[in-house]
Amino acid sequence: MKFGLFYLPTHLPDKRDVHVHMQNIVEQVEYADSIGIDYAWMVEHHFVRHGGFLPAHYAFLSFLAARTENIRLGTGATVLPLNDPLRVAEQAATLDQLSKGRLDFGVGRGFIRDEFDAFGVPMRESRERVEEGVEFVLQAWTGEPLEFESKFRPRVSGLRVLPPVYQKPHPPIWNACLMSPESFEWTAREGHNLLYVAYHVDHPVAVERIGWYQDALEKYGRPASDHEICCVYHAHFLEQTDDAALKAVVDGPMAEYARAGIEAASKPPDPEAYKGYQRRESGQQELTFERYFPGRVLMGGPEQAVERIEVLREIGITQIAMLVDFGSLAQQEIMRSLEIFGREILPKVRDL
Repeated sequence: MKFGLFYLPTHLPDKRDVHVHMQNIVEQVEYADSIGIDYAWMVEHHFVRHGGFLPAHYAFLSFLAARTENIRLGTGATVLPLNDPLRVAEQAATLDQLSKGRLDFGVGRGFIRDEFDAFGVPMRESRERVEEGVEFVLQAWTGEPLEFESKFRPRVSGLRVLPPVYQKPHPPIWNACLMSPESFEWTAREGHNLLYVAYHVDHPVAVERIGWYQDALEKYGRPASDHEICCVYHAHFLEQTDDAALKAVVDGPMAEYARAGIEAASKPPDPEAYKGYQRRESGQQELTFERYFPGRVLMGGPEQAVERIEVLREIGITQIAMLVDFGSLAQQEIMRSLEIFGREILPKVRDL
């Protein structure tokens, strides 16, 4: 079983200075590296309080590469429709070189209308742009002169994209999925790993959607053992089981996180390209402690955490990406939680 930290932090300028917040994240990742956490994932968002103060995730991950030794650095995810895939290929390869092959390349469609409007990209093109963009990047990483006829950017002919990637043949590819069956199907068909933001739904729904990917792997003749399933959950740990104490610590920050997410998605995405996404907002509005704990999060004392991790492993999850920095949760609380995880929980679940 693998574990990661996942960063979609809440911008609260009245409560937390951006510079301090960034340095706090560096401290968290450095500590995670020291205790054997496997991954640090960073989302790309723009303009919104829901993770939008970290839009340059390749720059941030490159900084983390210099401050860490072993932890893998994942784009969780690069929103390919908002980016020129040629620039993405260059930036990602640079990070792969600087980190000596610790890059995991995660991509996604995005869903925030303000981002698409600001960059002048029609939302209805998002799926095609992801699929073509991944193909473009993979061809750019072969080291051969690139020949590519794109629907969305000028034709490329005879260009050798530099630098080459460090990992051969290329870094692992992940696709971030939320609620579109087509996304899970495509991810499996292409043989990519699944990055699933699972905290939006109750456990049975998450099991169903992970099943979409697992069933599609079987359909396309791809062994499940050759593919990874990473699910994202808010995480916070106490020294012992105490639900009342847990609620007192996390409930306010979780509410702040939810409000920022609702605000970011206040303009609905294209209804044809994003069928069903209107249900996402109503689900977040109900993000009370009684609704998210324990089935939508990884929280509690060590015994509770171990039991929850065992359940998640049984449904085929190979990595849990822990969203530890949410709302205005204090750095002291986050670091104490990570210390408990490393000391009391990780040794008991590493070999699941």
